[in-house]
Amino acid sequence: MSSSDAMYTAAVASIGAGYFIVCLALIVISLVGMWKVFVKAGKPGWAAIVPIYNMYCLFEMSFGNGWLFLLSFVPCANFVVAIMCYIKLAKAFGKGVGFGLGLVFFNFIFMMILGFGDAEYIGPQ
Repeated sequence: MSSSDAMYTAAVASIGAGYFIVCLALIVISLVGMWKVFVKAGKPGWAAIVPIYNMYCLFEMSFGNGWLFLLSFVPCANFVVAIMCYIKLAKAFGKGVGFGLGLVFFNFIFMMILGFGDAEYIGPQ
């Protein structure tokens, strides 16, 4: 292996490690925000880290019926259902449609705002 190959390999590895660290940080930030949102809504905070149960709780907070999360397994409909869920979640905390779209596109930021902000859970609308 030549020195240029070694430098290329080291550069690619460091970029990959940096990408991994950024992704891991975003996941942790998103989980912390979701934990706080769940606690505000009267759900157990640990439910945010359990994969299927967190979707059930999120749909229960948004729609009032948690079993609607099964619609997220329907191809093509899952995108529409996810957008509706986040918009209804925003309304359940007294926020508008714009905040719901923020939850769709910048989830890790808007979950932190919802969890640590002054918004109170008022229930499904």
